[in-house]
Amino acid sequence: MDTTTDPMRDAIIVGGGAAGLTAGVVLARAQFTTLVVDGGEPRNGPAEHMHGYLTRDGMAPKEFVATGQDEFARYGGTLMRASVSGARRGPDGTFELRLGDDRVPDGADAPSLGDDRVLRARSVLVATGLTDELPGIPGLAERWATEVHHCPHCHGYEVRGRAVAVIGGAAVSVHLAALMRRYSSLVTFCVNGAEVGADERRRLTAYGVRLVDGRVTRIATREGAPGVSGTGDGEGGGETVIELDDGRTVACEAVFVAPRPVPHDAILTALGAGKDPASGLVAVDPHGATDIPGLWAAGNVVNPRAQVVSAAGAGSVAAVNMAAWLLDRELSAAVQAGGLGAGSVI
Repeated sequence: MDTTTDPMRDAIIVGGGAAGLTAGVVLARAQFTTLVVDGGEPRNGPAEHMHGYLTRDGMAPKEFVATGQDEFARYGGTLMRASVSGARRGPDGTFELRLGDDRVPDGADAPSLGDDRVLRARSVLVATGLTDELPGIPGLAERWATEVHHCPHCHGYEVRGRAVAVIGGAAVSVHLAALMRRYSSLVTFCVNGAEVGADERRRLTAYGVRLVDGRVTRIATREGAPGVSGTGDGEGGGETVIELDDGRTVACEAVFVAPRPVPHDAILTALGAGKDPASGLVAVDPHGATDIPGLWAAGNVVNPRAQVVSAAGAGSVAAVNMAAWLLDRELSAAVQAGGLGAGSVI
């Protein structure tokens, strides 16, 4: 990367969701110069409400982020709407982040770097989240976050008592089908090629989950009553209909599927952060620290199962430890410089 005149900040946070903004508030309150760089495309952006966050249950994700941005700015933090296209760690241990070409202003008060596209910081927190990669079933993506969901803890209560279909495929599908039975007595598990052993089939059936073998070929909306039909033209209307490769259909009022999580970890890997060989995710310790000094990660980028509340908690934990790490280096630097002259030892 090119050298830059951009000021050295104490911390740069990449990602302005629950983890990133929470960390930003903690660091800004601790009087560290903190910049949050956010591309403006949160994972839960398509959802109308979020759940499981005490005192914020039912809040719209967009409102949650806007409120967090206001709180961060109130403590002197700086927000920049941009993406990061490259990163490196210098010989002195500080970090340089290059902005992508899609940088856009974030309101009248958004900072401008002119032609300078490289940011510098003593520490970095990556909270860039992930993308939910859906199975390539026609009609599925169009209904994502409306009729189609993935998290029972986020959306199960809202469909309680309704006819629910779970589409298999991922390893977690069996658990997902069983868990949805807690919310409804009308749960159909479309196996869709998932490996379901005989014991698992017995357990699901005994628990009240109906299993339907066959591949799912399309998701549509048409007339049909909840259940499995040979023609799909039963009474009722407006249901979501899952079409199978053998001609049968499963009509329901909500669909759950387990997407493949794809973490946005390019910055972490570019900086050399090691991965857990078992999970394939960038490894962090209980405080969110990677194996690169000065580099932290929090939220869905390292924990795909983290909900909004747990992502925020991880961001807080990481920020507290970043503050301690930064302070330790300031203390060491003060000793080497012969003291700051502002205090005395009694």
